[in-house]
Amino acid sequence: MADDYYKTLEINRNATDADIKKAYRRLALKFHPKSSKEAGSTDRFSQLGEAYEVLSDPRKKATYDKFGEEGLKGGIPPEFGRGGAWSSKYAYHGNPEKTFKQFFGGDNPFADFYTNDVPLSFGGLQPVVVKTQDPPIERDLHLSLDDLFHGCTKKIKISRRVMNEGGYTSSIKDKILSIDVNPGWKEGTRIVFSKEGDQGPNSIPADIVFIVRQKSHPLFERQDDDLIYKTQISLEMVSHITCVFYQLNLKIWYKKETLKQTKKHLPQALTGFSVNVQTIDGRLLNIPINDIVHPKYRKVVPGEGMPLFQDPSQRGDLIIHFDIQFPEKLSPDRKHLIKKALK
Repeated sequence: MADDYYKTLEINRNATDADIKKAYRRLALKFHPKSSKEAGSTDRFSQLGEAYEVLSDPRKKATYDKFGEEGLKGGIPPEFGRGGAWSSKYAYHGNPEKTFKQFFGGDNPFADFYTNDVPLSFGGLQPVVVKTQDPPIERDLHLSLDDLFHGCTKKIKISRRVMNEGGYTSSIKDKILSIDVNPGWKEGTRIVFSKEGDQGPNSIPADIVFIVRQKSHPLFERQDDDLIYKTQISLEMVSHITCVFYQLNLKIWYKKETLKQTKKHLPQALTGFSVNVQTIDGRLLNIPINDIVHPKYRKVVPGEGMPLFQDPSQRGDLIIHFDIQFPEKLSPDRKHLIKKALK
C-alpha cells in the first residue's frame, strides 16, 4: 500500500479507537462503489478497508507504528513482538466488502442508516432491510385532582440502555424526563417521549408513553369537565319539622299552637337552607338551596368545575348531589303532625 494508513483514513497518529471507527464509517460510506460513481472510488474503498483492518487491530497497529508498512508486511523478529506487536507477515485479504460488512454487521451494511421515518439514500443502492422501532413502553402517571386542576410539573427518572461511542457497546444511564401537566388534563391523556427507550445497534428506540390516571379525591368526583359534590342532609334540614319540635318544646299531640307553627315553618323549611362547599382552589362557597329537595334533585353551580383543557379560563360546572337521610321510623304522633301540616 503506497499511502500512509493514517492519511488514508484522514486522521492523525494520536487518533483513538473511536476516531478510527468514525473515520472509516464516514469514508467507507462515501466511497463505497454502490454509492459513489467517482473515478477511483473502488481503489479508495479497498485502501480504506486495509487501513482500517490494520489500525483497528492493536497488535497490527503497534507493529505498523514502530516498524512501518515494511515491518508489518515483511515480518519482524519474534523478540520484538513480546510487547504485543504483530510479528508474522501481514497480507490484506483483498476483500474490502468483507471488511465493510464485518464493520456494519449483517448482509446489508446500509441497514443501520435507514429508519421508518427518514430513509437515507446512498446513490443507487436500495435498502433491503429497514430498521423497525421497538413497541412503545407505556407507564401510568398518577395525578391528584389538585394537580389536574392547577397544573404542575412532574420529574420522572428513567434508566435506559445507551449506545457508547463507536456504536458497539452499550451501558445503562439515567435520564430525567420533565412533564408539564396542563390544567384540565383528563384521565387517559397520553404524554409521548419520542425514542427515549433502550438504544440498540439494529433498532429504533421505543417511544415512552405516560398515561394519566386520576387519583380519587376526598370531596369531589370528576365527570368530564364537571365536579360532583355529594352532601348528606336530613329531613330536619329539608323541613325543619324536627327543629320546630325542639324549639317549641311542647307536646305536639296536645298543643294546637304547635300545629300552627309547623304549618308556618314548613313552606320555608322545604326551600330554606344552604350548603357550604370548600373548592379545590381554597374558596368557601355558600350555596343557597331554594328548591324542594327530592332524591333526584341536583343543584348546578355554573363555572365552578374543572378548567377546560382547550381554554383554562373557562370552567365546567359544580353539581351538588343530595343524599337525604330518612329516619328509620317515626312515632305515630309525628306521622299525624306531618299529615296535618301538609294539608
